Amino acid sequence: MTTSAPAHQPDRKPVRLPWAILLERRLEIPRWLPVATTIGAVVVALVISGVILWFAGGDPIAIFIHIVRSSFGSLGVLSDTLVMATPLILTGLACALAFRMRLWNIGAEGQFLMGAWGASAVVLIPIVPAGTPSIITIPLMMAGGMAAGGVYGAIPGILKAFRGVNEIIVTLMLNYIAALWIAYWVFGPWSEAGFQLTAQFPKEAWLPRLSDYSSAVPAFSGLTVHLGLIFGLVAAMLVRFLLFRSRSGYEIRLIGDSPRAARYAGINVARNTVIVFALSGALAGLAGMSEVSGVVHRLQQAISPGYGFTAIIVAYIAKLHPYGVVVASIAFGALILAGREIQPSGIPAMIQGIILFCLIASEVVLRYRVRLERRMA
Repeated sequence: MTTSAPAHQPDRKPVRLPWAILLERRLEIPRWLPVATTIGAVVVALVISGVILWFAGGDPIAIFIHIVRSSFGSLGVLSDTLVMATPLILTGLACALAFRMRLWNIGAEGQFLMGAWGASAVVLIPIVPAGTPSIITIPLMMAGGMAAGGVYGAIPGILKAFRGVNEIIVTLMLNYIAALWIAYWVFGPWSEAGFQLTAQFPKEAWLPRLSDYSSAVPAFSGLTVHLGLIFGLVAAMLVRFLLFRSRSGYEIRLIGDSPRAARYAGINVARNTVIVFALSGALAGLAGMSEVSGVVHRLQQAISPGYGFTAIIVAYIAKLHPYGVVVASIAFGALILAGREIQPSGIPAMIQGIILFCLIASEVVLRYRVRLERRMA
């Protein structure tokens, strides 16, 4: 049996486009470019989200208008938006501070939970007797929350500084441990009648709200903004001073840019690693304190809808600038608040994810100059 040789087939030449896309690394980044790329990434993310909503049968324009009206349409809803933004400001600052030094603290959620526990312990152990005035109870709760969050944040810092352990893995795992720690206390020793929450805190342990002063200022009636917002704004100013107006901030930024150069300059990288992780955890812990004392007035298992994870997106949108964190937190607080009226978790989570994806993609434009070059024939 004979087989015939296969017919000769002409060689196929690869298709060559007339233009080539080249990426040239930027030697210097213009000061306006980070803001421009952030705004562009958010706009592109909203356009993509709108297209998806349209395919799903919704009216994207009407949905976005509803989000704006439900978050900023009146003084009352603006107050609720600021309440939602408060824990995001503090956890966003926690992430931004660590990220400045290229320490990838993905554990702000766990540090938030531990801060909520530390603040609750002041009231529920109790560390202070019942009836202690607010002027004593609230500062002690702040100290308890910041201490618990700071110690919890220092754990990955120590492991990173002295053992070289990957901080991403450690902080992620510590989130689960913190959630189980909270579950133990709210289902066990501190449980109220077997439910997954504690007894309500006494009034002395509540952060004051604007509505508490409605008798003197009637316009404050129904406004839920509490003292925690002031904590966040003051923290933003302090973090900005630390990063840009202090020697420690210079060391943090230098280590983030080049650890080798920092070591050559005599900077103690290990010490700064532990300190920055502890400060980051303390900020997230203060967020937990403000939530239990200013909003729910008790410790419960579902104390956080994911503030620590949303804070990562907030920090990226802000380009790690403290004042940018405040603005981005208000925007995301609005998205979370209004999104609950549209769909409890789907739409806000989808938009957050698309924004994060677009922000990461925008880093290419930030770090590289995109240039089209015509191919030679």
